[in-house]
Amino acid sequence: MGFADYRTALVTGASSGIGAPTVRRLSADGLKVYAVARDARRLASLSTETGCRACAVDVSDLDALTELASSAEFDVLVNNAGQSRRGSILNTAAEDVDILVDVNLRAVLHLTRLIVPGMARRDRGHVVNISSIAGHYAFGENATTFNSSVAHHATKAGIHSLSQQLRVDLCGTRVRVTEVSPGRVATTIFQNRNVGGDGNDRFVGAFETLHPEDIADAIAFAVGSPLRMNVAMLEVIPTFQVIGELRFARRSEAAQPVETRSGADNA
Repeated sequence: MGFADYRTALVTGASSGIGAPTVRRLSADGLKVYAVARDARRLASLSTETGCRACAVDVSDLDALTELASSAEFDVLVNNAGQSRRGSILNTAAEDVDILVDVNLRAVLHLTRLIVPGMARRDRGHVVNISSIAGHYAFGENATTFNSSVAHHATKAGIHSLSQQLRVDLCGTRVRVTEVSPGRVATTIFQNRNVGGDGNDRFVGAFETLHPEDIADAIAFAVGSPLRMNVAMLEVIPTFQVIGELRFARRSEAAQPVETRSGADNA
């Protein structure tokens, strides 16, 4: 199994959400896990619980990432840290675009270029990129509760493209690349003040929702698979969540300013 061939892992966004149970799962499977996040207090608690190495680092800080990447030979890299905002490109603030690109995409690209060449030289390693169904599908007006924005969609699409190209670049080595693309997961991202004011009750409580541990289990499945097997892509959604719809705007809405349109019909 893959776990027997790996010794160290780096997990970003490790203090909460999907990251914390991933640290727990990889630690339980015998890996020395470097848990990366900004929240030093939560990381300290997680370290006490699991024995992981707490790394209080902002993934948008390139100097800190560079130093971290050189601190160990990492066998597993889990690019999990991410942020989201709501709204379309028609009302997205400049600072939201910058934050989403910095955290969701730029940090992943930097960690990949800093860590994966060493995996290739050692002919051993596994990269797990957490994307989102937002990177594969366009959401209509009724799906705004999925905490999506065009910048979020675009950055997650970038993660999908990176994962595909990285497998090409690493072909011929035993470095595997897995993209895990979740649907709705019950994480605190839905309680973020930038996502909406009514938090968990509105976005999670009314729906059958995946648990963060479900995604950690999916990651462990991919990493623990035999080395002859690369789980390239896992799309993990709640049983009651359906992706995709065909929509048409009414003629009466076509001439209205975007901000005054009431909605669109499903077809």
